[in-house]
Amino acid sequence: MEKKKYNISVEATLEVIGGKWKCVILCHLTHGKKRTSDLKRLMPGITQKMLTQQLRELEDDGIINRIVYNEVPPKVEYELTTYGWTLKPTLDSLCSWGEHHIVKEYGDKFAVLEDSILNR
Repeated sequence: MEKKKYNISVEATLEVIGGKWKCVILCHLTHGKKRTSDLKRLMPGITQKMLTQQLRELEDDGIINRIVYNEVPPKVEYELTTYGWTLKPTLDSLCSWGEHHIVKEYGDKFAVLEDSILNR
């Protein structure tokens, strides 16, 4: 198998956490384990199919763990791996930049941000 080549290292980062939903999922997981239904409720704009796809990709990349409990009905939770936690400073920086951008564009961040633990 041929080794992948990148023009710049940010390409490797975006390959793992790029797209509309992965960083949002990861930000929610920095606040603890979440079930699929919890994530769906926290991100009403994502489809179930997309959520499942994004979770699988993050798991394949070693960023999150999928924990399956042996119960009826089945219980599945997701959490950040040790490797996934290394993204926390990057996620914090993205959130901070986003807040500054919202203030620049809209003046009041609370006028456009949903009331959420992530936005306090």
